[in-house]
Amino acid sequence: MSIQLTIIKIEGYGPWTLTLGSDREAELQMLQAEIYRDLQNLFSKYNCLVFFNRFDEYFVITNTLTLQNHVSIIKEISLKHPELCISFTIGNGKTPLDANIHAYQARKNGKFLDKEFQIYGDANNLSDMYSSLNDRKIKILHIDINGSSGIGNHVSPYETTVKVMKSYVLLMDKFLKKNSLTFFLGGDNFMIIADLIEKDEISYLLNSISDELDIKFNCGIGFGKTSRESAKNATEALDSIRKLRKKGQIIPIYEIK
Repeated sequence: MSIQLTIIKIEGYGPWTLTLGSDREAELQMLQAEIYRDLQNLFSKYNCLVFFNRFDEYFVITNTLTLQNHVSIIKEISLKHPELCISFTIGNGKTPLDANIHAYQARKNGKFLDKEFQIYGDANNLSDMYSSLNDRKIKILHIDINGSSGIGNHVSPYETTVKVMKSYVLLMDKFLKKNSLTFFLGGDNFMIIADLIEKDEISYLLNSISDELDIKFNCGIGFGKTSRESAKNATEALDSIRKLRKKGQIIPIYEIK
């Protein structure tokens, strides 16, 4: 096992929102933003990075985090939001997609690691997982659209967003087939948990999307023992691409190990 993934879910969120009445949307948007901020803050203390999946669901690559670490976090988030029921599901796998599937299966089969705190997972994998995770480097790609501000000079802001979202869908689709998970960060930025894909294959996938949408990507590749460290190195690599471009060197993919 090499990747540990934790899926965070707000339980019964849909039915609970109905109790707030019809004039609820502004309150819900503020609450969702607050929950995301709190989760990001709590997990960042353990050098993890939280990604949106949906507004009632989040993904975290949690290599190096133990079950007790998860219990500590869920206790804190429950204190901050006692009106909500929040669950964690921990999955493990050789690839990010495998970890996602194992988490889904554990949740579907009602397997608990800690029933009191609503933490799901398959206990049979724990011993193997913790023996290998600490030595495993996580690979994260930080991607942006090259010259996206220039797109905005020719089309309206909403039309620019449509193009960005088309990029997101294609990135999700093509990298999912390579057992990787893609997340939208906002603006024109994306991060991909892409554990086993080599640099040449990443270049091929990005070029295929570029040809289809007539856009170009920059891609920083970073490695680390935690998702926060990997993301930091991927962002540093992306920044290096911009610095090199100012010097006249065009390198669309840059890697920092």
